[in-house]
Amino acid sequence: MHKKRYIFPKRVFDVVLALIVIVTILSWMVPLIALLIFIESKDKTFFKQKRIGKNGKPFDIYKFKSMTGNPPVNDPLLSIDESARITKIGRFMRKYRIDEFPQFINVLKGEMSIVGPRPERQFFLDDVIANIPRYKKMLNLKPGITSLGQIKYGYADNLEQMLKRARYDLIYLDNLNFWTDIKVILSTILIVFQGKGR
Repeated sequence: MHKKRYIFPKRVFDVVLALIVIVTILSWMVPLIALLIFIESKDKTFFKQKRIGKNGKPFDIYKFKSMTGNPPVNDPLLSIDESARITKIGRFMRKYRIDEFPQFINVLKGEMSIVGPRPERQFFLDDVIANIPRYKKMLNLKPGITSLGQIKYGYADNLEQMLKRARYDLIYLDNLNFWTDIKVILSTILIVFQGKGR
């Protein structure tokens, strides 16, 4: 399924772009976001959660903390179920997807890619695979900060929406090439500047 001429340059691109973002953006964004979060909620800056990566290996995904408190561990909820916990700065960060920026650290560590399927929690991944068995093939890829499913469908509030988004990621799987990645990245940048995240 993988194309050798695609995998290596993709990793080089990921590392270079991640380093650029970490040095030029995260270097000043982290202290600024930390201050804003502390002023509003006296909370910690980062949020981490177990997600499923390549070959089904769990990893800790990093985000700026956009909610108060902590989600239940044994009773996973979709974002709509936890909307009451979203802070004001958190709502702003989600709109412009600023909360996702720490994931460039995951990219540098080799746990994620810039473009790839959305990293899911095991509970929801199992549901998706139960309904779309072919989706299991997505585990052959590193999950991404952005994806075709994210730009075409966005965040999912229920299983039905999650399945619709998953089908877009399967289209990505069938069209793995560097040009597809570039188009996904450019579309994501447009969404960020338009504030179409949520």
